[in-house]
Amino acid sequence: MKIFLYPLLALAACGFVLSAGAHCLALANAAIPGGNFVWGLHIGIFVVWVPTVLLSLGVTRNANKKDFWKVVLAGCPVWMRRALYVVFAYAVLNFIVFMASTMSQHSHPTGEAPPVVIRGFSGHWMVFYGAAFAVLYSRIHASRLYRNRKCPQGHAVSPLARFCPECGSVISDAPEGG
Repeated sequence: MKIFLYPLLALAACGFVLSAGAHCLALANAAIPGGNFVWGLHIGIFVVWVPTVLLSLGVTRNANKKDFWKVVLAGCPVWMRRALYVVFAYAVLNFIVFMASTMSQHSHPTGEAPPVVIRGFSGHWMVFYGAAFAVLYSRIHASRLYRNRKCPQGHAVSPLARFCPECGSVISDAPEGG
């Protein structure tokens, strides 16, 4: 299973770096190398995001909905989780600024999207590629956590559970700090 995750992890990393580069160039009001090929990053999101969502649904099937991100990011270092949250917050702020600044914008004279439009989209690209990278990284590095866990009575339990929600039994292999 892991062997299939590594190419997706590499694609997510490349997508994040390319979207961050496009974002920085757009902030500097500079031309994007490759012009309209930057829109290929839209398609790349689906290439990494669909498997990431399916993987996430599988590992969280026994978890509480409120613990979704805690479960799917359980194998990430703390700095990676925090960086993802910062990128998400930045994308929200960037989107608000993008919406406010495009109220009076028109198309670019060269037929390419103006940098402000690239900036608006690239903020979202960074979130999707960053989240895909973090979830895939977590899955690769925390395989013990994501196996089908059961309590001593045989009930299915969440990857982070310390006690069975059905019978209250202590889960002997509970993760530390979960």
